[in-house]
Amino acid sequence: MEILYLLIPLAILLLLVIAGFFFWSVKSGQMDDLEGPAYRILMDDDASQIPQDARSSEERKPPES
Repeated sequence: MEILYLLIPLAILLLLVIAGFFFWSVKSGQMDDLEGPAYRILMDDDASQIPQDARSSEERKPPES
């Protein structure tokens, strides 16, 4: 029963810390755009994955010696 005298204040302190981090993240803009990163990964530029042979001759760079 005496452990409750320790656990209840610790639980309240933990609740306050978590609430503080949550409100800080909302205030600093962490929750503004929740869908943007999910769409950004779909709109990735895949030009670096095209093999060099498939690119046009204009894009090819001569090898540096």
